[in-house]
Amino acid sequence: MLPVTSMVAAGAAIALIALSISVSLRRMKAGVRLGFGDDATLMRRIRAQGNFTEYVPLTLVLLGLAEYRDASTVLLWTIAGLLVVGRFLHFIGITTGSTAIRAPGMVGTYGALLLAAGTLVFA
Repeated sequence: MLPVTSMVAAGAAIALIALSISVSLRRMKAGVRLGFGDDATLMRRIRAQGNFTEYVPLTLVLLGLAEYRDASTVLLWTIAGLLVVGRFLHFIGITTGSTAIRAPGMVGTYGALLLAAGTLVFA
């Protein structure tokens, strides 16, 4: 059941592990156990991880509900694509400090949320 949501959720789990390892490795390198100290790179990695955990779970819930309600496969993959591309661009933008990349990432993420929510409300 829910093959699209299952694939996206599995990918999200792997992405979260990668984000978490990135934070842990930077913590060790910077010698910071809690918070981010004065390490800007660590702060960006923490926020990339935090932002991921703030947006991805709700989007996955909405995607799963849309899939459960038999939304079209094209629509489901569009939501999933917006989420994946949005999160990837956000990660690149936040870790490099590039708003020009980060902003479209957030637009993609917002688009996934809005499209998924709209699918539930108007379907």
